[in-house]
This record gives sequence, C-alpha cells and structure tokens, in this order.
Amino acid sequence: MTQRRMMEELNWEDFERLPLAQRAPYFRQSSGRPYHCVIAQQFDRESLDSLCDLSTRIRRIAKSKVGSDFLSSLMRNKRAMLYFTQPSTRTFLSFFSACQILGFSPAEVRDPSISSEMKGETKEDTIRTFSSFFDLIIMRTPAQGFAEKMAWMISRTERPVPIINAGSGKDQHPTQALLDIYTLQRSFERQGGIDGKTVLFCGDLARGRTVRSLSGLLLQYRNVKQIFAAPEALQIGEDILQQLRDAGVEYEVTHDFKKKISEADAVYMTRLQDEWDAKPGESAKGYRQEDYYFTGEDLRKLSPKGVIMHPLPRRLEISTECDDDPRAVYWRQERNGMWIRAALIATIFCRDQEITQYYMLNNR
Repeated sequence: MTQRRMMEELNWEDFERLPLAQRAPYFRQSSGRPYHCVIAQQFDRESLDSLCDLSTRIRRIAKSKVGSDFLSSLMRNKRAMLYFTQPSTRTFLSFFSACQILGFSPAEVRDPSISSEMKGETKEDTIRTFSSFFDLIIMRTPAQGFAEKMAWMISRTERPVPIINAGSGKDQHPTQALLDIYTLQRSFERQGGIDGKTVLFCGDLARGRTVRSLSGLLLQYRNVKQIFAAPEALQIGEDILQQLRDAGVEYEVTHDFKKKISEADAVYMTRLQDEWDAKPGESAKGYRQEDYYFTGEDLRKLSPKGVIMHPLPRRLEISTECDDDPRAVYWRQERNGMWIRAALIATIFCRDQEITQYYMLNNR
C-alpha cells in the first residue's frame, strides 16, 4: 500500500491517538525507506546503520572536486524550502549545506511576519503553498506536533512532498538524534560501537527535545544504560521513563551529576531552555547551576575513552577549558549533522544506492 493510501485511511484525530511506534510505518515508503522524517521512532537499527554508513561515504566522496561534482549533480533538478519559524543557526545552516551538497536549490522563510501569515493565512495553507513549488519541505517550529500534522496533511494531497522535522516544540528533533547517533558511532567505532555503553544526560531534560529523541534511538542498541542528571524541576519526563521500562532498558534518575561522570562513556550536556519560561528566569530558581556544569576538573573523572557532547548552542554548561580535549566532540558532532542530513535526504529521494555504487567504484 502506498504511503498516501495509508494516510487517507485515518483522520488526524485518530492518527494523533496512535502510539508513536504505531505511527512510524505511515512515514515510510512502501520499500521501507523514509518518506517523511518526523519522529525518532520511525528508525530501527538497520536504518540507523545504513544512514551512518551512507554519511561516511558522502563525507569521503565530498573530499575531492570530482566527488563533490558527482554529489551536486544528484538533485540538481530539485528545490527545497527551509521553513524555520523558530530561531536557529546551526540546524538551519546544516540543512542548507546538506541541500547544497546534493545539488538542491534551497529557499528559505525564517520570518513569518513578512509572509502571507500576516494577512491571516493559516500555517497549514502556507505549507500547502510550499508543496506546490518545492520538492522537499524542511521545517522548524515552536508548535508541538505541527511537523507531524503537516506530514499527515501533505501526504493526502495530489502533490505530496517529503517533510523533515528540524525541531518541533518540546517534543521531537529526530535529525539531531541521528547526528548524535552518528557521532557516538564514530567515537566508539574502535570500542565495539554504541552497544554496552552508558550515556549520561545532564541539564534541562524536561524540555530538551534532543534528549527525548536520542533516548528513543538508543533503544535500538543493546545494553545501553541511560542516566538522567537534572534538578527535579527539569528532570526527564515520565513518558520517556515509561518508554525505557517497556523496552527493559536500564536507567537511573539522579540529581548528582558530578558523581555520575566517572560511570559514563558519553556525557550529553544540554542548556537551560528558559525561552519556554512563563516568567524569565523562573526555571533557574531552586538549584545551583554550577552543579550541572562540566569543568576542566571534571575531565579527570571522565574515562580516557569517553566523550563529551552538546547539541549547541552552549551557555554555561561546558567550560571552554574542555574545548581542546580530544574527548570534547561537540564541534565534530555539529559537522556530522551536515553529513547525516545529506544522507537522510539522499535516502528519501532514493539516491543512496547510486552514492554507494560510486563510492565502491572509486574507493577500492
């Protein structure tokens, strides 16, 4: 059954009531490859391994001019709209660069105040308009669940186009989770991969959509322990913990971040997301921010083979003393986003096999 036919079977209210895992098949093509990318739950271990492998091939091909010319020829007849109505620098530029690598002609809307939304046009009609002109819509929005709703709506039209969620409210950021997985895989490739590792999350876990998405993807790996260190008001949500319990995954919830550093293979720091505060600064009350701050002294506690990650931008979460330590991989993590987003887009448009064939022929 086609992806459009599947979407036509359910109205939005019924679709929204489905558990996340049951929604995943609706975002895939009949071949099993992704059509939309909106939730982390639509990726299994096989698809994650394939995307990571393809990312590495694209990265290596792009090192030469001939290889770059090949990659940029793949999608030269396609256009992409980057609809970013929530502030973003890294994610926007990462996607923009990924589109350029593959030859897309990218356009952007970053300020809805200069669009027809100011005349009363609904966001839904805006997205429908984009689908008339573009072959791919990449969207970042403060509205929770909006990217998913648009994927459902566009799939039911006469001209469906893929939608990629580049951050949706406080719920999902699937492509950030993909680049985090790719970074972890590259960091631990000489240590047996991600299986069996301990990941320590620290910071604003209640509202950190990067943590929510990555926690879900880590379920695809064997014996990965997840530790959540945060003040009570910013601790990870019960829905995520229930997901871990259902999967039989070992986890720990704690307020003592410093004590847990020595147990971690990967430390994943996050910033205080006080843009969601009803009153500025209210979420920072009641705890000492230095208790959730990674310092140069903390490097001594971290395993020599461990890594420090951060989705960026950072504020007071990691001391600049750590930047030159080889275990600080957050700058590499940022660059990895460009490669895996290019791999995701190439896979959606069925160019992954062509890239692999080129790589095999030219890297013997």
